[in-house]
Amino acid sequence: MAGKADFLRRFMSMTDKTRNVWGPADRGPVDDPVVHKHDEYENATEAELAEFEIERDEFGHAYAVRKRRETGSEAAGGTA
Repeated sequence: MAGKADFLRRFMSMTDKTRNVWGPADRGPVDDPVVHKHDEYENATEAELAEFEIERDEFGHAYAVRKRRETGSEAAGGTA
């Protein structure tokens, strides 16, 4: 039991020192939703990833497959 108490004392001492350097932890109300603001890079990445679909084979392996875009002849019932 003494080893656990010593570990806890050292751990708390270390967290006190980090609080003195970086300040206290910033905690808001737990019920508040997390607000995530997108920047230009994230919007471009999401647009690029939207072009893929995830498919799984019979073994459960997942693959990203680029979505097919319909051309004018495919939409009219022809073949590309």
